[in-house]
Amino acid sequence: MTGARTPDRASLRRRTLLLLAAGAPAVVAAGSLAACGASVSPVTEPDAFDRPLLIPPLAESSVAADGTRVFTLEARAGTSRFLDDATTSTWGFNGDFLGPTLRAERGERVAVEVTNSLPETTSVHWHGMHLPAAMDGGPHQSVEPGQTWRPEWTIDQAGATLWYHPHPHGTTEQHVYQGLAGLFLIDDGETEAAALPDEYGVDDIPVIVQDKSFDDGELTIDDGGNEVGLLGSTIMVNGTIGAVLDVTTEIVRLRILNGSTARTYSFGFADRSFTLVASDGGLLRSPVELDRIRLSPAERAEILVRMEPGTEAMLHSFKPELGRVAVPFAVGGNDEFDVLRLRAADSLAPSSEPAGAFSEFGLDAAAVATTRTFQLQGREINGQRMDMGRIDESVQVDTTEIWEVRNQDLSPHNFHVHDVQFEVLDIDGDAPPPELAGRKDTVYTEPQRTYRLLMRFEDYSDPAMPYMYHCHLLRHEDEGLMGQFVVLAPGEVAQPPAGASSGGGSGGHEH
Repeated sequence: MTGARTPDRASLRRRTLLLLAAGAPAVVAAGSLAACGASVSPVTEPDAFDRPLLIPPLAESSVAADGTRVFTLEARAGTSRFLDDATTSTWGFNGDFLGPTLRAERGERVAVEVTNSLPETTSVHWHGMHLPAAMDGGPHQSVEPGQTWRPEWTIDQAGATLWYHPHPHGTTEQHVYQGLAGLFLIDDGETEAAALPDEYGVDDIPVIVQDKSFDDGELTIDDGGNEVGLLGSTIMVNGTIGAVLDVTTEIVRLRILNGSTARTYSFGFADRSFTLVASDGGLLRSPVELDRIRLSPAERAEILVRMEPGTEAMLHSFKPELGRVAVPFAVGGNDEFDVLRLRAADSLAPSSEPAGAFSEFGLDAAAVATTRTFQLQGREINGQRMDMGRIDESVQVDTTEIWEVRNQDLSPHNFHVHDVQFEVLDIDGDAPPPELAGRKDTVYTEPQRTYRLLMRFEDYSDPAMPYMYHCHLLRHEDEGLMGQFVVLAPGEVAQPPAGASSGGGSGGHEH
């Protein structure tokens, strides 16, 4: 229309959010999005999945005199060559893009010396890790340019696939999108007894899936006003576009991380099922045979794929079931595409059969001391945006709680809690599906449904240093969909975080 004003992205997002929060019918909301010019880019697949899958190296470490295993990470700028005809500016840890895989045993004392060689403040959060709040790497543990931060803690949790990424309030999305992320693997006796493939890079494979968009070869995070954030048109695994993994064993273990900032995937194969053996916080009680696994941003899954000599299999993302979203096409609900090609050698080394039972765990719901309610709506939790100077919840150490989490919007959210691994008790009163019956730190919250999460707070207390809970769609987090809680010892009273400025608002930026 001649003379019509194109709305800026911030106003477009507000209009879209109002439509979704008001329960607009899909056809109306979709039409409104189209009229406003919201961009929903289809995923463009490579002509051939023939680039060898890059495997992040295992991080080197040293052992100090007191037995502490010490890792070093440097956040720095670099360049990467994702596309044949372009060099891309990227960020990475100890390299140009992504970071090395840290690996340690349960019971080990670890320290990580994190140096920030970037031109702006960042942080490093140990996602899924049980550790003191001051070592958590959230927005209160910022690392200024040129500085080094050295958190130290004892690993005391089940073997699992965890990860690390920046958490500076207001810029987390940009820092992760630019390339700052890596895996942190924990080993323990249970993971060894499960008889799973365990030779890193051979039959035990990291699979960090991300979506990106490019403009003249450079990464762009321009989402065209999409409410959830960027849905990139290019899929990469471990920084490889059109990746192929050469399989040399009868069973291959894929440790899948949804490392995207907004997109939810539904992983599977067109011609076979797979075996789910672990979720965010470690092994399931027993293996589960599945055709699909839905992973929202930050969720992980460990799956076993059986291969025959000389055959191929394609890891695919099918149209994800997102629940009662108002505009599925606008939030990736209609997208499906290939992700990673598995190519088996003509002769495969034999693999051990996994154990029939893995892990015994379970929190006692009868011991719950407190039930809390969290309503997610717009960029607010319980009617409030993130405030770095405000403590939203205070919990007592050595207690078990239920957190009831409800997504009030008609668009996607998920929910991540720092420090703990929780169990999904039920969803709208029904038992969770088998893939959600393990230990979790992040869960996708379908619109208009209530998730009851059982969790226990133990070992660490600090009245002045909070942990976070938030939506892990990183645009939502940056714009305020986050809160803070402290864990208190008997007799302690919550205190405002030292050095934090209050005053409300998102503390972030509008795109």
